Amino acid sequence: MNKTIRELAADLAAGRITSVELTQRMLARAEAHRAQGGHAYVSLDGEQALAEARASDAARAAGLVPSPLAGIPLSIKDLFDVKGQVSSAASLALADAPPAAADAQAVARLRAAGAVLLGRTNMSEFAFSGLGLNPHYGTPRNPLDRDRVAGGSTSGGAVTVALDMAAGALGTDTGGSIRIPSAFCGLTGFKPTAASISLEGTVPLSRSLDSAGPIARSVDCCAILYAALSGQEIADGAPSLQGLRLGFTTDYVGTHVEPQVRQAFERALDMLRAAGAQVEQFDFPELLELPVINGGGGLVAAEAWHWHRALLEEKGGQYDQRLAARIRRGQQQGAADYIDLLDARARLIAAAERRLAPFDAWLMPSVAILAPQVGPLEADDASFFATNGLVLRNASVINFLDGCALSVPCQAQGELPVGLGICALAGKDARVLQIGRAVEAMLGTRE
Repeated sequence: MNKTIRELAADLAAGRITSVELTQRMLARAEAHRAQGGHAYVSLDGEQALAEARASDAARAAGLVPSPLAGIPLSIKDLFDVKGQVSSAASLALADAPPAAADAQAVARLRAAGAVLLGRTNMSEFAFSGLGLNPHYGTPRNPLDRDRVAGGSTSGGAVTVALDMAAGALGTDTGGSIRIPSAFCGLTGFKPTAASISLEGTVPLSRSLDSAGPIARSVDCCAILYAALSGQEIADGAPSLQGLRLGFTTDYVGTHVEPQVRQAFERALDMLRAAGAQVEQFDFPELLELPVINGGGGLVAAEAWHWHRALLEEKGGQYDQRLAARIRRGQQQGAADYIDLLDARARLIAAAERRLAPFDAWLMPSVAILAPQVGPLEADDASFFATNGLVLRNASVINFLDGCALSVPCQAQGELPVGLGICALAGKDARVLQIGRAVEAMLGTRE
């Protein structure tokens, strides 16, 4: 099918398909995927989804169509509360937690927009990895090469979209968890400004860095989902690329980039220049401070330890021990260390405001490498930690700077997916989405 949300909404409006038929098709694909050993969903809610689809069709027949998402099936990452369901964050340590008493606010907004919720998607346990490995519920595999990871932490969400088991996925992004799987799976992902979408009713990782957002097939799909989640209207149009000022830096995010990723990124820059954009290199040396700033585990470890300490004491044996070791790094940080981190973040945000002031957007490879193979990561801790760090490196910069960013596919036909990051600072969400529409149209990589 491979249709965008807007195309599916047009089919529903024209009566070419019903929400029930669309939901049945996606549920059937999800069941077949599971039967073939796939691990994208941790649970499917087929009966409830079909009931929601029937209600949507009836409402449409009565002239009630609350948004372009009406009747559209979506998947939900397993750390968002859905009333009556357990939010396990794909961890055995929360498998017996009480069912949620109410929907998370993001889930409630999708329901209010008329979306159909298909089920809960697999993820890196507690969202604490960019690779998507999960020893408890199985590792979702890359839909283009099953020997490779799908990327994390919203691994299952990306696979549900890539394999037409959902029209869009609700995910979270603390250091790239929406953009990394989007880049690895040839999809579009949007990490909004953190404050623009409520995280009420979610299992947290880092209160300073967490954000919620969509994975889907196009920038327009992400804009539709973002509008529903944030309550902000996003204009449909795209600006002319002519005269746009786009900056890129080789500092930090431009180093140790795999050749195929570099070629795809540079090809995209050349295409933008040919389309009339002003594409300029700039210096951002302050980024080189990040390895030192985060050397003790950073804000993620400190804030994850705060939330997990009691659960680790009670059920630490049920955690993936690689994850538990990363969280326990936060135990070594004192109050002064934490305040130093907050001060360093404020200092780098101020530097970013100066460095990015001349530009409409900041471009970078979403991830420095292609999707790595699963086998070596499962077999060797050193390989896992080194690869995870490199995979998270570029995307996590935007979370640290409290920014917003799209990842759009930019690979040549027949190549493994590569993501182009289109980034800006807090509050520039609408502008990033508008620029993203223009860049996507120029690249022509959407099916």
